[in-house]
Amino acid sequence: MVDNMEHPVICRRLSKNYQQGHVTIPALIDIDLDIPKGDFVCLSGRSGSGKSTLLNLLGGLDTPTTGEVEIDGRRVDKMSKADLADLRLYKIGFVFQAYNLIPVFSAQENVEFVMQLQGVNRNKRAKKALAVLKEVGLEGLENRRPGDLSGGQQQRVAIARAIVSEPSLILADEPSANLDSQTADSLMQLLRRMNEEHGVTFLFSTHDKLVMDYSKRLVKLRDGHIESDEIQLGTVAN
Repeated sequence: MVDNMEHPVICRRLSKNYQQGHVTIPALIDIDLDIPKGDFVCLSGRSGSGKSTLLNLLGGLDTPTTGEVEIDGRRVDKMSKADLADLRLYKIGFVFQAYNLIPVFSAQENVEFVMQLQGVNRNKRAKKALAVLKEVGLEGLENRRPGDLSGGQQQRVAIARAIVSEPSLILADEPSANLDSQTADSLMQLLRRMNEEHGVTFLFSTHDKLVMDYSKRLVKLRDGHIESDEIQLGTVAN
């Protein structure tokens, strides 16, 4: 039996179908996947392979057609809407391709927002937000709004927001999208350091080879199936 305390993510026979009129389109088919605590995993595959669908199911943003999803020993597919909201608030950090920052908030306010929802007092969340922004290389830019930041800087704010509440799992959908290669490389170095220094479990979806090369484990999807699942040796970060 898998120890779900050491494997914060467990999927069993996970499938997802979508309907287009009278046609059923399988997006994922019988996925079995265990992700140990502290892993740094990349989901790769062509568009339509099921990467984003799997992330959405793990994050409780979508519901499976069949199968099971566990996060920290709790069945995500059986949760109520309220429990799912709590899971996403306390256990999972999200880094979206489009950043999803609040445009009228400063960088610091964006990072503080999750902690504000958690009920953390103002002084504590401000202190923690400033510390994390410094850690991701944005010291001195705390008061800038997203529109005054570059794409790479906005992505760092999104990462700071994702990690500030110390979640068990961070899900990142195409984290290097819309970034130049130098910025993407710097970003992946940062995430790998966060993984190694703080033990946060990361799961990415990508078709970017640079991101794949930084991963400790590469899971390739093809037509809704896991085609291969391999430990990465000799990657750029090792």
